[in-house]
Amino acid sequence: QVQLVESGGGSVQPGGSLRISCETNGPSLDYYAIGWFRMVPGKGREGLSCASRGTGPIYYADAVKGRFTISRDNAGNAMSLQMNSLKPEDTAVYYCAARTNAFSYCSASLNSTEYTYWSQGIHVTVSS
Repeated sequence: QVQLVESGGGSVQPGGSLRISCETNGPSLDYYAIGWFRMVPGKGREGLSCASRGTGPIYYADAVKGRFTISRDNAGNAMSLQMNSLKPEDTAVYYCAARTNAFSYCSASLNSTEYTYWSQGIHVTVSS
């Protein structure tokens, strides 16, 4: 069972940067395809980025490509999303997620239904 505990949200001005992370004290995240999503009230869950196991593919949504970077720590206990050049429309609740270890890859569709384990969600506000 993978439990994901998220940290690092908050408020930032437009153009600023923020890093959000998820930690697990369960199995190493190296064994899982991982992803980041966000949700805005009245809208569905939007896929932002995902990373396959090992050296497998990494994907980004067009809305964040070139601004956001997904990563894992070397110990396999955490995953992060570095967010740069933030815009007011990036304001949302952000979630990290992991697929079951039956799947080595994530898909470019960034479909949230493919993910089994979820964090509690954290608020990110981009405002001047």
